[in-house]
Amino acid sequence: MPRVAVITDSNSGITQMDAKNMGIDVVPMPFTIDDKTYYEDINLTREEFFQMMGDDKEILTSQPSPADLTNLWDKALEKNDQVVYIPMSSGLSSSCQNARMLANDYNGRVFVVNNQRISVTQKRSVEDALAFAANGMDAARIREILEKERFDASIYIMLDTLKYLKKGGRVTPAAAAIGTLLRIKPVLQIKGERLDAFSKARTLNQGKQIMINAIHHDIDTQFDGFDKGNVWLYAVHAQVPEAFSVFKKEVQDAFPHIPEEDGQLSLSVCCHIGPGALAMACVHKSDKL
Repeated sequence: MPRVAVITDSNSGITQMDAKNMGIDVVPMPFTIDDKTYYEDINLTREEFFQMMGDDKEILTSQPSPADLTNLWDKALEKNDQVVYIPMSSGLSSSCQNARMLANDYNGRVFVVNNQRISVTQKRSVEDALAFAANGMDAARIREILEKERFDASIYIMLDTLKYLKKGGRVTPAAAAIGTLLRIKPVLQIKGERLDAFSKARTLNQGKQIMINAIHHDIDTQFDGFDKGNVWLYAVHAQVPEAFSVFKKEVQDAFPHIPEEDGQLSLSVCCHIGPGALAMACVHKSDKL
């Protein structure tokens, strides 16, 4: 049975403390803020990030340097036979493709997973990988399963503001101005490699119901319904604890037979959508567990 190390990046929302408890390593994602480089959960806390965002500082996402990545792999391979590396979705960043190129130099000991997830759904992939490794699977088989199941997850995000989509060029200034005037709350979807518009809401309650209905639909049509206990359910947010406490209860009431897990949207997502967002996610439980 091979010794397999699991490594991911902080786009998963897994903190450095969580990583220690899980027995994994997490590559901290770099951000450039007013020309200075910060690393998530190393010298940049969530509170500091959102404070800088509130101060309207210029925040740019980046990706780990080759040295940061290979140093972690080398360290893991001192005690393990293989590494499974689970980065954020290849459709949202080039870091996955770059990691795959680096892995070519490791003679089949490093397996980079392109399972096109981010935030809590990426975290779920990490947890699955750990379970697979504990059951004796080698890294190649773990990668195969995670990539085969990559689309068995959905995230819906209701934005509080269009400001950051406008800054990122995802909506025009005119559309953002009209949306702000009409108090439209866009609901976005992340499924696979894309962040796309899903729906529009005029009120907070309408937006929350749109997400709840969307998760109901996905579970009913894609994940074999509610009666088999085969779904992981998440309620998450972007630095809005008071609104989240209400939302969490509404999610639990809407899905009384599915245990709900809390989480926070990773900073790489928040960078593009801004603070105040509420979100839901579901993941189909792997039949290999």
